[in-house]
Amino acid sequence: MKLRTLVVVLAVLVSMPAKAADTLTLFAAGSLKTALGEVAKAYTARHSMAVATEFAASGLLRKRIEEGARPDVFASANMAHPQKLAAAGIGGPVMLFARNRLCALAQPGLAVTSETLLEVMLRPEVRLGTSTPKADPSGDYAWELFGKADALKPGSLKLLDGKALKLTGGPDSPKPPVGRNTYGWVMAEKQADLFLTYCTNARLAQAEVSGLQIVALPESLSVGADYGLTVIGADKPAAWQLAAFILSPDGQTILDKYGFTVAGVPAEK
Repeated sequence: MKLRTLVVVLAVLVSMPAKAADTLTLFAAGSLKTALGEVAKAYTARHSMAVATEFAASGLLRKRIEEGARPDVFASANMAHPQKLAAAGIGGPVMLFARNRLCALAQPGLAVTSETLLEVMLRPEVRLGTSTPKADPSGDYAWELFGKADALKPGSLKLLDGKALKLTGGPDSPKPPVGRNTYGWVMAEKQADLFLTYCTNARLAQAEVSGLQIVALPESLSVGADYGLTVIGADKPAAWQLAAFILSPDGQTILDKYGFTVAGVPAEK
């Protein structure tokens, strides 16, 4: 299906009333839990169809789908995981629906700024936390940052690769207590002095744990994240309608509220 045709189809679907049918299932990246949780509730209010949500590391969700799980929509923190499913004939066209950036989350007492971030990360005594590469795109983005650091200061990649603590996003990563923000919990438990995560996650953690610092990456280390979604239940019109709702101004406005960069929010008049 050509992109222009797809856009027209989605525009029609989002305005159609959904049939009262089975509950839709949405698999989505853990960083989308708050935002897409609200989007799912808004969709249900609009179309009177329940959406069961499951949030986890995108790579782990992709693996479950490859092993036979069949959510209706899969929203990933990168483009690669849904593209792999599409290439295997499991998912439909992959649509970019939001963007994010990597930030550093620092303990209250740590002296660090954007300008000194690399220097602080390299210090032997500073415990640097990340998510788990391959299982969680946030970890992959952290290693992309390490590569940029190596270009600025040769040897940084080896040092950072060796010291990084993979604290979240893996199949065996400890789970936070119910209702707790993963990164707020990790920092409150003093598992790391500095943690590389999405800026949206950092905002939620800071709101939960007083005193946490959010440090913007300098341009030389900046890493962006493209979020893609695919429809798995291709024969289910309501699945396409849910995808369309995420891409619609209503869905995009909610994502924007939680700090994601989006394109579908109407300009203020």
